[in-house]
Amino acid sequence: MIEDGEFERLGASRTQRVDVRIVAATNADLPVEVAAGRFRQDLLYRINTFSVRVPPLRERHADIVPLARHYLATASQRYGRMQPVLAVSAEHALLDYAWPGNVRELSHVMERAALLTQGTQIGVADLRLQPAAPTQATELGHMTLDQAEALLLRRALRDQHGNLQRCADQLGITRQSLYRRMAKHGLRDGGA
Repeated sequence: MIEDGEFERLGASRTQRVDVRIVAATNADLPVEVAAGRFRQDLLYRINTFSVRVPPLRERHADIVPLARHYLATASQRYGRMQPVLAVSAEHALLDYAWPGNVRELSHVMERAALLTQGTQIGVADLRLQPAAPTQATELGHMTLDQAEALLLRRALRDQHGNLQRCADQLGITRQSLYRRMAKHGLRDGGA
């Protein structure tokens, strides 16, 4: 039916035609699953006309804070609460977290923060991130070179409180190189 758009109902003798589009989503690496014998190769060829890869949240650092603010606003409105703002330290914690639960986890973290935060500002403790983020070595092992560079730049900017000369010294690069790399990753002095 997928191949030619025709099928016969069980017990029927008349062929019926259909015009359908199949939209499927998975978090599995289908070529790997085919190689392992857990997914049919012929089915993959039939449904894989057009693929869109949506990277996980941990690979889209630029999306984390805007999404967090959106989920915070949505949750605050839903529960009739005044919307607190994210402290800079909370933004850095969100950026440093590995997000194993992807966007759904971020949504729940911000909803919980909107419900439980007493003040007008959300700090790191209010996020209640579970469990602690992996070590830097483990985290870097699952990143591209560009992602690792952006993460290291953000951390150095945070550690040095935006002091660019000390940040460059920490990274072992010149200040000019630091400026170029910050521009490449869209970073400002505060690491955002």
